[in-house]
Amino acid sequence: MRVPAAHSEGYNPYQSLFDYLLERTRVSDIVMIIAPEVFRDEEYAEPKRVLESRGANVHTASVAPGECIGKLGMRAVADLSVVDAGSRDWDAVIFVGGAGAAVYFDDPAAHELAKRAAGGTGVLSAICIAPSILARAGLLGGVRATAFPSQKDDLIAHGAIWTGEPVTVDGHIVTGSGPEAASAFGEAIGDLLGLARK
Repeated sequence: MRVPAAHSEGYNPYQSLFDYLLERTRVSDIVMIIAPEVFRDEEYAEPKRVLESRGANVHTASVAPGECIGKLGMRAVADLSVVDAGSRDWDAVIFVGGAGAAVYFDDPAAHELAKRAAGGTGVLSAICIAPSILARAGLLGGVRATAFPSQKDDLIAHGAIWTGEPVTVDGHIVTGSGPEAASAFGEAIGDLLGLARK
């Protein structure tokens, strides 16, 4: 008698259900890149709050591990360096703005991290002046993007299609214009990751 495929050796009728539940309960690993000094407080705090409320595990990276200070006095602790962050695969990489983010404009380690994220299946994102990091890494050519207005010419010079919107999503790249867009920016990243809204 022929054994039905459903009962053949190696078949597990619960595997599909298991895979589905695993995907639904998997925690997204996200890294936020901030400057050691003068990162923009809201652009770090708001997306972090939004994403953690939606179940993500958020790490913080900077030039080196340790305390970082925001423009408005916020203190945040980076648990790893940008170099170390670049050796891992993340579900999302977020470059936070503020004047201090200029330290990453032409930083090879920041560019490598961004390129690795762009080449994967996760989300690559930047807000305020930080989209210039992506632009200078060669990742915004032909991509619809926004940023703080001061960066418009820089983005266009590197091939981006300027939108001027508060938040722009193009494929798996999310860009934001500034602190007022910080919450919406975080929500857009969460939506792309498929994280349930709370």
